[in-house]
Amino acid sequence: MPQHTSAPPSTTPYWSDSAPMPVFPKLGGDLRVEVLIVGGGLTGLTTAYLLADAGKTVAVVERERCAQIDTGHTTAHLTMVTDARLTDLVDKFGRDHAQAVWDAGLAAISQIDDIQRDHSIDCNFAWLDGYLHAQRDNVTVDDVADLKKNAALAADFGFDATFVDDVPLMSVPGIRFENQARFHPRKYLAGLVGVLQKMGVQIYEHSAADEFSTDPLSVKVNGHTVTCDDVVIATHNPLVGVKNIVTATAFQTKLALYTSYVVAGRVPAGSVPDALFWDTADPYRYLRLDAHRDFDVVIFGGEDHKTGQSANPSECYRRLETQLTALLPQVEITHHWSGQVIETPDALPYIGEMASHQYAGTGFCGNGITFGTLTAMMTTDALLGQPNPWADLFDPGRKAILRGAWEYLKQNKDYPYYLIRDRFAGAEGRSLRAVKRGSGKVIEYNGQKVAAYRDDQGTTTLRSATCTHMACIVGWNDAERTWDCPCHGSRFKPNGEVISGPAESPLSSVD
Repeated sequence: MPQHTSAPPSTTPYWSDSAPMPVFPKLGGDLRVEVLIVGGGLTGLTTAYLLADAGKTVAVVERERCAQIDTGHTTAHLTMVTDARLTDLVDKFGRDHAQAVWDAGLAAISQIDDIQRDHSIDCNFAWLDGYLHAQRDNVTVDDVADLKKNAALAADFGFDATFVDDVPLMSVPGIRFENQARFHPRKYLAGLVGVLQKMGVQIYEHSAADEFSTDPLSVKVNGHTVTCDDVVIATHNPLVGVKNIVTATAFQTKLALYTSYVVAGRVPAGSVPDALFWDTADPYRYLRLDAHRDFDVVIFGGEDHKTGQSANPSECYRRLETQLTALLPQVEITHHWSGQVIETPDALPYIGEMASHQYAGTGFCGNGITFGTLTAMMTTDALLGQPNPWADLFDPGRKAILRGAWEYLKQNKDYPYYLIRDRFAGAEGRSLRAVKRGSGKVIEYNGQKVAAYRDDQGTTTLRSATCTHMACIVGWNDAERTWDCPCHGSRFKPNGEVISGPAESPLSSVD
């Protein structure tokens, strides 16, 4: 039987119990901003950050507490891997479109990484492996063949995917996807709202958007009027806003709402691999870790069903507890909660302009954190008049898909993500990620020998590994944190500056 603490498991999500959020006031007067964001979860707050960083005046209104509802009930898997298999995406949409979907997820993860590093947000962020694996109680020949096919296709697209015969912890075949991630969503957003306050973003809680008007665009909140140029609906299941009710009702029929259940509990520190796991069952089960110094918390979910169509939700929790305890007999169950997942007919999200000057994102399927962040990125580009590689692909009208052939990579090679994609996917990226924090390593990068150094905060510095004295290849001195030349003894700082000769010039920069 599952083990419990003396008290029954809490129905409050683990995230809420383990990280407080700052409190914000109700909106108490009329307001004028360039952009009003309705919804104070990850999508809304990230959008506020990116727009404010671009110079827009922004306000956020949240009907309850920030990061409490949908974001508060996530399991926060950060993965580019969609619920729909990559082979299925290729069959439905073609190779370019399929790669674009996964690239979008990877770009969103790198955006989260950038924000937490740029502002030193302590949110337990880490790059790690993700494993799609066969069901532990039902490994079939067809399942293994499908896993091998998907691993080969992902690798062909340049993603770090490898079929493995024995997935850690699960002891069944699967696919290892390198360069996925995890973090603590509430710690991340608690740090982000502190940044937003310094940027001048106004945040209001217990402030529901009740009434939308046009000419001018305005929203009634707590009886007051917020006037704006654009409005972003960041409420997971989007409000009607300025759309007419017929259009909004028709759009709602494209969305299917599912409830997903989660249990969490303590295990001895280091007893469970720090990775993401999800299986091939339908509905699938998923597991991740939140590490602590003296113990770890495992978070295990599944048992999805259409919202409102389970006669006994308690039985869903019981089955999850039984499955988790069978996998980890030492687990001490502490929490259980449920969240909502919104599916679309083609398994891709709808992100874009839903009505004139009204933007939204929904239908994130099992990738709420990544697609929520992507919504913020795409919305920001749209409001700034900048091109975005995924604008047509995820547009509610599916413009790119209807268009058919699409020179996706060629058309978007100048987008910032594609200038650094090799840091996150493929052989070059794998070489970079092999450089641990506080260490250096000579790697092959863009066809040259590169001295790569990663500081204690995770920032990477790349310099040519060729000594500027007589072109020998330098090596990393771990004790002194220097680049040393084995030929004539020149020494360089991690950033390539000369410490001692005979070299007189610093190590060259790398593109």
